[in-house]
Amino acid sequence: MENQAHFLMCAPHFFGVEYVINPWMQGKEGSVGRREAEDQWHALHHLFSDALGARVFLVPAQPGLPDMVFTANAGLTHQGICVPARFRHSQRQGEELPYRTWFEAQGLTLRDLPEGICFEGAGDALFDEGAAQSPRPLLWAAHGFRTDLASHAFLSDFFGVEVVSLGLIDPRYYHLDTCFCPLPNGFLLWNPMAFDEESRETVERRVWPERRFAVSEADARQFACNAVGLIAAGGRPGVVLNVASDTLVKALESWGFAVYQTPLGEFMKAGGSAKCLTLRLSER
Repeated sequence: MENQAHFLMCAPHFFGVEYVINPWMQGKEGSVGRREAEDQWHALHHLFSDALGARVFLVPAQPGLPDMVFTANAGLTHQGICVPARFRHSQRQGEELPYRTWFEAQGLTLRDLPEGICFEGAGDALFDEGAAQSPRPLLWAAHGFRTDLASHAFLSDFFGVEVVSLGLIDPRYYHLDTCFCPLPNGFLLWNPMAFDEESRETVERRVWPERRFAVSEADARQFACNAVGLIAAGGRPGVVLNVASDTLVKALESWGFAVYQTPLGEFMKAGGSAKCLTLRLSER
């Protein structure tokens, strides 16, 4: 299938909230329903692989790494190159080796950041090749909580792309993909209040008003921006997310998107949703 989307996922066999490294985890330790989490993950997997015609790869889950299910943070891939993650929190650093091993097994060319620079993959770096006013592929990249600003220059060099740096200021939206979602054809969902003033101005300057939609606070808290945009097997653009208000659904449909809501409440307890559970792999 010529335009088939490729994703990496990790089954939630060892998923749970076992520590607190973001505000969503606070008070949720030990609260995950394992059967519910498995069912929600399988529904998401089915949606991508069967209903939408995407190809889904699986990285083996590892005991003692409950957040490995959030594959978006594993690294960033583009045209056969992969920059593996270097996690800020010690609780997640054990994920680096199994992810790296998987990337190497796929024949990807790995480019490592210098020691001491943190980078949490496609959680904090999102390609937007449909962006207006950009003569080459555009990479939106965040800093402030998990990823260091110093990584951005290396990402630009490794991938040969333009990098637009954005500063995050709200600890609830600790990764870029929790509050910012570039969609096919140059559209954007975002939560402006998650960014510093300079970053808000940058986004408003780079994305035409009719192509960006600021989600409500209620939708933001439901991680509506932690969504996955893709071109489905039939050629229609679609958006996969946890839940969305009627207002948001109507906005997306007015842009021509089919909206697929799939409950992911157990993963929200750890601060993740549809986008966190998937890593888009660039086709080669």
